[in-house]
Amino acid sequence: MKYHILIAFFLLLTNLNKGFAGGGEGHGQAFDPAGTAIHHISDGNVYTILDGIGVTLPLPVIVYVPEKGWDMFSSGHFHPGHHEDGHHAYNGFVLHHGSIYRVTDPTFPAEGSVEVQGFEHELENNGGKDKDVYYVNFNGTKYRLDARSTLDGGVLGGGITSFYDFSITKNVVSMILVSLFLLWLFISAANAYKKNPNKAPKGIQNVIEPMVLFIRDEVAVPFIGKKYPIFLPFLLSVFFFILGLNLWGQIPFLGSVNVTGSLSVTMVLAVLVFIIVNVNGNKHYWGHIFWMPGVPGPIKILLAFVEVMGLFIKPLTLMLRLAGNISAGHIAILSFIGLIFIFGKSGESLGGSVVGSVVSVPLTMFMMAIEVIVAFVQAFVFTILTASFIGAATEEHHHDHEHEHGHGHA
Repeated sequence: MKYHILIAFFLLLTNLNKGFAGGGEGHGQAFDPAGTAIHHISDGNVYTILDGIGVTLPLPVIVYVPEKGWDMFSSGHFHPGHHEDGHHAYNGFVLHHGSIYRVTDPTFPAEGSVEVQGFEHELENNGGKDKDVYYVNFNGTKYRLDARSTLDGGVLGGGITSFYDFSITKNVVSMILVSLFLLWLFISAANAYKKNPNKAPKGIQNVIEPMVLFIRDEVAVPFIGKKYPIFLPFLLSVFFFILGLNLWGQIPFLGSVNVTGSLSVTMVLAVLVFIIVNVNGNKHYWGHIFWMPGVPGPIKILLAFVEVMGLFIKPLTLMLRLAGNISAGHIAILSFIGLIFIFGKSGESLGGSVVGSVVSVPLTMFMMAIEVIVAFVQAFVFTILTASFIGAATEEHHHDHEHEHGHGHA
């Protein structure tokens, strides 16, 4: 938490510097806390470590244009600056708010690097709905930008466009780094157990063993029963993967990545749970879904429809719950830090910046403490719900007989 005091102090100095200089980027412009927070938690093609200073790590860009084929280069060609906007276009692509866009206008240079003069945003009415459209300025001309293709059919504002982006983004880098760290952690602990099998655990073993035993004894065994050894490795993998990413996102100065707040990531986790649960579902499980015993025929048809819907709703709730809780925490912290700029009127008011810092620091520290707790809670909630779904799918038939028998005597 002490690092967040340094962040707030650094932002205060940056804000005051704008005020003393009488200008600078962003001076005189209204600060948008919501837009800034959304920008910081979104995925991007560059990894920004110190956003205020502008320290960014270029990442590999891998794009596919159907009429041109594959193109691979470094995002450093964009020369990213404030808010991860690229100062240059490269091979017809630009970087805006950390995301890659393509200029499809044939009059725009399609090869090599050219300097661009900023971006513009407009709302375009499309079929009665307002759609965000972005433009890049080049040599006094405004060129429309095309976002990468998505396969949502337009439901979420995406659809098929002129190119596909398969780049390694900061979320992917974060997942790789966290996975490698967890791999090293568990290998180190396993080697320690092999070297000293009869000695009490120490060091990293004291951190890992209680959590492993807790997931086994309080989650896997009660919810799954005697078949728990089959699913315990998956439950442990899910728990530590989510926990590791949650805690990684809390480290100051490392980009405040929001991996588990990304619906793409939580969707993949939810799909894995969906597959494992339903592949391992026994005859009793599927019988209760499609032909529930002891219920009149017409009601069985209605209940079957509800149960089938439940098959998809359960992983959907897993996906949304994790992403929503983690994203909300990041947005709250960034919004509290944004109070420095709100009170300071983006560098115009020295006194306001000081007041904003006084208000921001304790709120940020408090929220950070809550977020550390949430990191553990959300990893546990995802794991225990997964275990309950698996337990329901693999439950032995005699449990239901006892249940029905008890109801009969009641």
